[in-house]
Amino acid sequence: MARTPWRVTDSRPGAGLGGLVLARVLHVHGIPATVYEADASPAARTQGGQLDIHPGDGQRALDDAGLTDAFREIIHEGADAARILGKDGELLLDVPGDDGATRPEVLRGDLRRILLDSLPEGTVRWGAKVTGVRSLGDGRHEVSFADGSTVVSALLVGADGAWSRVRPLLSDARPAYTGTTFVETYLHDVDARHPATARLVGPGAMYALAPGKGIVAHREAGGVLHTYVQLTRSAEWIAGLGLPGGGAHPAARAGADADAGASGTARIAAEFDGWAPELLALITDGETAPVARMIHTLPDGHRWDRVPGVTLLGDAAHLMPPSGDGANLAMYDGAELAKAIAAHPDDIEKALTAYEEALFPRSASFYADAHEIIDLVIGERAPYGLIDFFEGGAQEQ
Repeated sequence: MARTPWRVTDSRPGAGLGGLVLARVLHVHGIPATVYEADASPAARTQGGQLDIHPGDGQRALDDAGLTDAFREIIHEGADAARILGKDGELLLDVPGDDGATRPEVLRGDLRRILLDSLPEGTVRWGAKVTGVRSLGDGRHEVSFADGSTVVSALLVGADGAWSRVRPLLSDARPAYTGTTFVETYLHDVDARHPATARLVGPGAMYALAPGKGIVAHREAGGVLHTYVQLTRSAEWIAGLGLPGGGAHPAARAGADADAGASGTARIAAEFDGWAPELLALITDGETAPVARMIHTLPDGHRWDRVPGVTLLGDAAHLMPPSGDGANLAMYDGAELAKAIAAHPDDIEKALTAYEEALFPRSASFYADAHEIIDLVIGERAPYGLIDFFEGGAQEQ
């Protein structure tokens, strides 16, 4: 079996789950890899909110990684419940959880931790921000880093997200703004400090929706409410809020000052004038600076021609609007790529061809679902489109 160390680039902050699964499943098969990560250390930043891990892809990937037991230990019990509210706070639909039996919820940071803990020391190179990649021919690529160092890969995998530095080796596609932005806020110690809002949100996810806008919150472990305020607005309108993240590219994510944050929060709250005060508190009482997450997508069914020595996984390969599938697909990509390499250790091009031939139709099928979910949440039928979706799913089960 070949023992060539594969290079996995993850140049965005916060090591991507897909790249870590790839490295872990390769390790299970006795194949070393190196993950290059922009963050200075595992504790450099928070890692986002909760994820529901699906049985058909995310849970299968963790099983391939030999981490099912560790995964079960980090499940947030009861967090898979959901409720849909009117803008006045009226309960329109209450969907109880199933105690994590189907799609258990875990914190992204906890999932990342068990993946990192499962890798040999030195697998992840921290503080390795990728600044450029170029082909050297014969399937080899040179990766340049912000500190001036370079490495040459035998196999380069771009697991580096929406603004991938590796993708241009394969595709001219660029992420396009969908017209929807999620503004992220947090409340802490909610049962003591924000009891009315905590009761309204409930034990899991809460959706308060209207055409073109919505407030979606999720209870996380430790008495935290993590909120995404969803708005269908132009890129110019979002940029005018002056919030960090309110740009179309990471270069535009400079932090805003406190006055700009307060002004942006007030403008966002004004979009929900007349909504229940317990819902508005998720915006106005936020205890961290709000961050604007502009939603981008690659062209539906994004694919590329085979290029020797390089491929993509996760958002780098198939960025689409959030629908609960992104992290699951990225982890599954990583596991499937690792298994393809293990099956063809002496013919990497055969491994990459097999992986991509399955990747393209698999990811293409999720684009339509992603667009449908966004439409159900803040389209013209909101909130009743999402109610019909939940009730239909319950009837099918």
